Amino acid sequence: MKNFVVKTIANAGALAVAVWLLDKITLTGDNTAKKAGTLVVVALIFGLVNWLVKPVVKLLTLPLFILTLGLITLVVNALMLLLTSWLCGKLDLSFHVEGFWTAVLGGLIISIVSWAMHVILPDED
Repeated sequence: MKNFVVKTIANAGALAVAVWLLDKITLTGDNTAKKAGTLVVVALIFGLVNWLVKPVVKLLTLPLFILTLGLITLVVNALMLLLTSWLCGKLDLSFHVEGFWTAVLGGLIISIVSWAMHVILPDED
């Protein structure tokens, strides 16, 4: 359970950095508490998308991973971020990613920040 909470906090922090750095990734809310709550829910959705959908996409695109020496990971991460944005729109959450290239850059930022947070935060159960 502790590992799940740590990963969710890391995802929320990484998403917050992407929202802060990129103008085309938006998170709106009435106050800071509402934004933080939305960010945690978005992090849960993002984690769920990465847990359920990403392995299937990686398996289906395995030849592209080999051919591009793993650079297709940037595209897969962007697609997962766009899927998260779409799901948040369907759930009336105020999180939106505008455009594929913004998603690529956002996915890169989220990957780097998430990796750094996983190094800093404990992950044992």
